[in-house]
Amino acid sequence: MNQGTWNYGSRHLRGIYRDRENGWVFGVCAGVADRYNFRLGTIRVIAIICLLLFFWFAVAVYFAAVVLISEKPLVYAGNNTEDKFWRGV
Repeated sequence: MNQGTWNYGSRHLRGIYRDRENGWVFGVCAGVADRYNFRLGTIRVIAIICLLLFFWFAVAVYFAAVVLISEKPLVYAGNNTEDKFWRGV
C-alpha cells in the first residue's frame, strides 16, 4: 500500500516507521523508502552494497534500527462514513 492511498484524516504519521507489510526482513528499508519518498529497490540495493562492503557495521546499524524504530501503526484506509461508523461502535 502506497503512502499516497492512505486516509490519514487528522492522524498524520510523522517520523520513520518500520513497514513490515512491504519489507523483506524487518521492514527497515521499506520504512526509510516510504518516509523519504525513495524507491524501495534503490534503498535495498544501497543496503546490500553496504552489507557487502561493511558487513559488521551494516548488520549493527540494521539491528539497531530494528530495535529503535517502531512499527508502522495501522491506519484505516476506507472511506470516512465507514470510519465514523466503526469508531462509534
